[in-house]
Amino acid sequence: MISAATRTARLRVVTREIAPLGGDLLAYADPADPLVWGRRGSWLVGVGDALTLTAPGTDTASLAARWREVAAAAHVDDHVETPGSGLVAFGALPFDAHSAAPAVLTVPRLTIGHAGDRTWATWVLPDAGAPDPDEPRVVPFGPHWSAAVGPGALTPEGYQDAVRAGLAAIAAGEVSKVVLARDLAGTVPAGSDLRRLVRSLASGYPDTWVYAVHGLIGASPETLVTVSGGTVTARVLAGTLARGADPDSDREAALALASSAKDLSEHGFAVRSLVDALAPLTKALATSEQPFTLALPNVWHLATDVEATTSTETSVLDLIEVLHPTAAVAGTPTDAALAAIARIEPSDRGRYAGPVGWVDAHGDGEWAIALRGAQFDLAGADERGIPFTAHAGAGIVAGSDPEAELLETRVKFRPIVDALA
Repeated sequence: MISAATRTARLRVVTREIAPLGGDLLAYADPADPLVWGRRGSWLVGVGDALTLTAPGTDTASLAARWREVAAAAHVDDHVETPGSGLVAFGALPFDAHSAAPAVLTVPRLTIGHAGDRTWATWVLPDAGAPDPDEPRVVPFGPHWSAAVGPGALTPEGYQDAVRAGLAAIAAGEVSKVVLARDLAGTVPAGSDLRRLVRSLASGYPDTWVYAVHGLIGASPETLVTVSGGTVTARVLAGTLARGADPDSDREAALALASSAKDLSEHGFAVRSLVDALAPLTKALATSEQPFTLALPNVWHLATDVEATTSTETSVLDLIEVLHPTAAVAGTPTDAALAAIARIEPSDRGRYAGPVGWVDAHGDGEWAIALRGAQFDLAGADERGIPFTAHAGAGIVAGSDPEAELLETRVKFRPIVDALA
């Protein structure tokens, strides 16, 4: 259950519009443990820890219930009233309910937000008699660094064996699709400014959700779910092919992906999984008839956007509870796919492929699937460095080729490996 230390929390929250800070909002984050959420020039940057809620595994229901209590008890003075203002918590959940990594929500002491031409600051103050809050302060960036990266628990050869095991489970009728991941392990130098990794990902992949939450840092192309004023949006990505080296080969790659029976089948499983999960909690649910090809700097994806409406009482955390894990990161049927992953993969995924994002006092928020990233073991840092693990996976369906799936993971590793270098 959630820590008893949070049971009587009553927060006083003040949000005010401030003058544009200029420069890089990452300069205000903690170099050792940044809290960041951003895309296309919009940012939320958290500093400090006013309140942390934890729950075992993927116990999102407990987090959602406790968050409602915290929000109901809070005194929120929000003069901005825009997505990301007022009381906000940054969160990250593990992929699997049995993971050793807990689900975590953190309310920063200070959150700086920017969207469009507006910049604001939210302070969480201890009591009504507290002094006026401090202005945001820049923390100078530390020196550049590069990581040492090597094989993880599953070698490239071992991953191809894992794909064969997945194909055997499909042939036996156990699953229709299973998503199998492999890992890389490494360290960055002790005292590294992790904001530099966030900046590199944001510069290279501006159309992705760039996140840094509880040592989990990455640039995800896949929205799990967004809720804003009762409107629900989600994007399904399943089916991947590397970009071509020139315009002609790139166009051919996009056409090949759009006509690939294997990738269209994989994508269909993922879309049906999401729609079936959303249906009980939403209405007016709509999705495009055919997927479109989405271009990222290194890959093409098959993508489908989904939109629906929900009641104002439904929190984004409620939707996460029914949506995660999607077929895009687990497989179909879900329970059988999770069992196959636990049997085939040699290590705990932690928060890789789990939900990451933020939630506000109204239950609105933006959450992505934690892909194209690395988990830093901040508690395990010592003079030798900060350990990390990165994962990348591929959807295995009937007809998958082990070598081709290995190549897909290499393409998916590229954003985080390049940024680490």
